[in-house]
Amino acid sequence: MRRPLLLVLPAVLVLSVLAAWWIPRNDTKPLPPAPVEAAAPVAAPDPPTRVSETVQVQPRETLLTLLRRLQFDGRSAHALVSRLKEAGLNPRAIRARDPVELQRDASGAVVALSYAPSAWQRFEGRVVDGVWQAQRVDVQPEVRVEVREGRIERSLWDAVESGAVDAQTILDLVGIFESDFDFASDAQPGDRFRLLVESHYADGKFVEVGRILAARYEAEEERLIAVGFEVNGRLNFYGPEGESLKKTFLRSPLQFTRISSGFTHRRPHPVLGGVRPHLAIDYAAPTGTPVWAVADATVEFAGRKGGNGIQVLLRHRSGYKTYYNHLSRVARGIRPGVRVQQKAVIGYVGSTGLSTGPHLDYRVSVNGRFVNPLSEKFLPGDPVPAARRAEFVAHAQQLIAQLDATAEPPARAASVSAAHTGR
Repeated sequence: MRRPLLLVLPAVLVLSVLAAWWIPRNDTKPLPPAPVEAAAPVAAPDPPTRVSETVQVQPRETLLTLLRRLQFDGRSAHALVSRLKEAGLNPRAIRARDPVELQRDASGAVVALSYAPSAWQRFEGRVVDGVWQAQRVDVQPEVRVEVREGRIERSLWDAVESGAVDAQTILDLVGIFESDFDFASDAQPGDRFRLLVESHYADGKFVEVGRILAARYEAEEERLIAVGFEVNGRLNFYGPEGESLKKTFLRSPLQFTRISSGFTHRRPHPVLGGVRPHLAIDYAAPTGTPVWAVADATVEFAGRKGGNGIQVLLRHRSGYKTYYNHLSRVARGIRPGVRVQQKAVIGYVGSTGLSTGPHLDYRVSVNGRFVNPLSEKFLPGDPVPAARRAEFVAHAQQLIAQLDATAEPPARAASVSAAHTGR
């Protein structure tokens, strides 16, 4: 009986050791189970309450018909038009292809509308408590001083066609130097110009070029510099030393075009034949091109004058007279005894009298003797007032420095380029 007892005893000991190993001690606390976090529910995106849309005004469409096309009922359409008119909108000013900004609610109904007749003004309408209201919003332009430049290949209009500058800026440039430089006869391929201008931006987008502040025009043998300076509330242009760029006489009596015949004492006459003096400058231009007085004057004659066709004759101070021949017609109000100012339109280019085609025959006489208008030295205008000379010099130095700050070497310049360099 002792042998079975001896066999059981080792098994009991093994089980005791295993129990001691697996059964936790009294001073050891079991770790609590890790908390299980509930997953946060994913929120569904809110449906948009407003949807933006842009539509264009169709040809021959009025504001009222536009609203009806947008599913406005008659009452709402008339109410909105009325509110917009009260805010200052002229419904007749709406043009085809103008954009109109809309906002629709969840049901698709238009609840807000915005129309901008220009970059500087827009009209807004919106539904408030079920009623249409409207207001005008004026946008203040952001003015940046920038550089524009170009080089002539065929004509000054190259800069416009390339986008370097707009047409009005070119006309302003011509107006600045027109007393010293005739762009019809003197401008040549390779000439360069550089302008310091005020550029206008709306909401960060370029809209238009404003005033020219300074200008430089470089021809083969001539370099012109102009600085804008306000005197008596008016922006005048002067040379770097304060001399006026506006002369008592303009170099050309019409917008720059081309000279078809120059001043000479021996020219084959295209109609009468033979060699005759041509004591005039002929400007080839389309019929109807406006012709202006080159200086303040009194009208001495306006009407038909034999081979000269329809003529306007102006009498100026210091013994000067100017003749404008072959006109298609005289401008309204131009008659003997009437006073006209420089650049006032006095007639229109034509081909009346002994003429082979539309052009202006322009002549200048001094005390009865005809002179070459392109070489005559006319009296200058008033310089910068002496009391403001020091102010002008500092102003001119600053603008010319800005004009030259980003100048490109001539050898690397493009044929026509535009620089948008903010200052």
